[in-house]
Amino acid sequence: MSQDQAEILQRALKREKAARKAAESILEEKSRELFFTTQKLKNLLDEKSSQLQGVFENIIDAYVVMDINGNVIKFNEAATKLFGYDIDKEEVNVNNLIYKEDYEYAINSFIELTTNGFFKDYEARVYTKSKEVKWVHINASIIFDKDKKPVAAQGIVRDISDQKRSAEKLIESEDRLSTLIINLDSGIILEDEDRNIVLTNNKFCELFGIDANPADLVGMDCKAAAERNKVLFKEPEAFIQRMQEIDAAKENVIGDELEMVDGKIIERSYMPIITGNEYKGYLWTFTDITLKRTYRDSLEAQKQKYYNIIANMNLGLVEVNNNDEILMINQSFTDMSGYTEEEVKGENAGVFFAAEDVRQIIEAENEKRKKGQSSSYELKAKNKAGDIRYWLISGAPNYDIEGKVIGSIGIHLDITEIKNLELQKEKLLEKLEKSNDELQEYAHIVSHDLKSPLRSIDALVSWLKEDNKDKLDDMSMQNFALIETTLEKMEQLITDVLNYSSVGSDIAEKIEVDLDDMLNGLVTILYVPEHIKIKIQKPLPKIQGDRTKLQQLFQNLISNSVKFIDKEEGSIIVDFDDLKSHYKFSIKDNGIGIDKKYHDKIFKIFHSLKKSKDSSGIGLSIVKKIVDLHEGEIWLDSEPNMGTTFYFTLKK
Repeated sequence: MSQDQAEILQRALKREKAARKAAESILEEKSRELFFTTQKLKNLLDEKSSQLQGVFENIIDAYVVMDINGNVIKFNEAATKLFGYDIDKEEVNVNNLIYKEDYEYAINSFIELTTNGFFKDYEARVYTKSKEVKWVHINASIIFDKDKKPVAAQGIVRDISDQKRSAEKLIESEDRLSTLIINLDSGIILEDEDRNIVLTNNKFCELFGIDANPADLVGMDCKAAAERNKVLFKEPEAFIQRMQEIDAAKENVIGDELEMVDGKIIERSYMPIITGNEYKGYLWTFTDITLKRTYRDSLEAQKQKYYNIIANMNLGLVEVNNNDEILMINQSFTDMSGYTEEEVKGENAGVFFAAEDVRQIIEAENEKRKKGQSSSYELKAKNKAGDIRYWLISGAPNYDIEGKVIGSIGIHLDITEIKNLELQKEKLLEKLEKSNDELQEYAHIVSHDLKSPLRSIDALVSWLKEDNKDKLDDMSMQNFALIETTLEKMEQLITDVLNYSSVGSDIAEKIEVDLDDMLNGLVTILYVPEHIKIKIQKPLPKIQGDRTKLQQLFQNLISNSVKFIDKEEGSIIVDFDDLKSHYKFSIKDNGIGIDKKYHDKIFKIFHSLKKSKDSSGIGLSIVKKIVDLHEGEIWLDSEPNMGTTFYFTLKK
């Protein structure tokens, strides 16, 4: 060996000794940093490092030291806070901290720890002192004594309960989202940046007739799939071209409609998925809107139909806002008012058309609309030519899509001619009332004037008979008797005509009339032969009416029955039924009866079936007139020799 080689070896040996010394120095330094936290470890370990002890005391995560039997020797502050035990005052064994369902996993991990000297990423549940369950992450290692014998174990314990809960919620959200997408009523295709399918759903397969599970489509090239399926659309090339345009633009597309060869209409939407400035994928949605489109077209057709009806109906339509400003009128209103829509748009309807000061009426009606109320009212208006017109307006509130009143819509009917007829009618009624009064007065005068000469003739006949009773033969006396009978009949006829004209055409004032009390009183004053019995089946009701006329009604009918009973034992029965708005009365007798062919004639004036001095043919005409005044009807049921029943109704 040469001198140079010896020097090289010496230098190398020297460097090796220096390196070894440095390593020993480092090892000695690290050995001084080890520590044991209790008296048990002080007996087993020779060295510890106060610096390392301080680190473990102050780390955020829990630091735990236990002996080989699992008895806790050391907790730092974070461990005490995590588990809730004060080991200076109470003994703790890790077996008591292990969650019961994770016990087997914990035992296996401990075996791994003792076998390998450490374990990493242990995650399990533990109990705290208060029996609260927490998730923890543990990295642990064995502590050896100087003879390499395991004497303890130490571990860093991190509370990951919040992370676990967040992860579980995230998984739940992902599951819900996945379930939602799978079961959506729209077809979904999620692509990655290379246009490969990441996710699709059942509806997509259904829409395009794909006989496959959505999971089987994952990874498929969307461009190739679109090319294969373009034949499903009425315009296949346009379908591909439009998809390429959308893909190239990489901008949101909403409501792109496609028509398929089977008649379905698909609405396609597209949304690029961007993270930062990079495209991470694309989301396509496909919705079958065939029914919606059909409904929309039908709705549009209906809308057009009703628009045409509204535009051309013979009723004026006006739409106003809440300030009564005109928004729209139809052609009929233009014809009614003389104004075009351009001339009245924006004008205040109440001010623009009102002929007089009707502001209070219009303001009151507008308030009703704001409250959601509808109503009809008359308005005196003025058209473009300045003519006064009368409009019947049916107004209703107009709502927006949220149900808020935004104005009103009025349907206008020009009732000017009807109004003029009503005015004429009122004038005619006034004239008729005056004429009736004059006629009634005339009837009284005529009655008085006609009866006076009759009474004079009757007196003269009596005097002639008295003065010539010894000179007149039997024939002359019979003639004088006929003259007297005729005079009586004429006087009765005049009285009946006066009674008929006195019935009038209306009831001045209705009062409550107790018909039972009235009829009982009437029966006592009527002349009823002994062989005729009047029976009232049950107490009669009370009604609103004219007492005098009602008494005349019952008196005429009962007297009529009495007059035409030809049986040895006569019977008159009075009864009634309670109807909804009226009472139905009946007066039944066992008299001579009336043939059906005369049933419609007997209520006509001067129509009497049995000519006699006691019957002028006016009584039943008066009866019908009284029934009419009480808003009722009268009819009869009768056959010859079987008796007659008169029925009549009176309003309650």
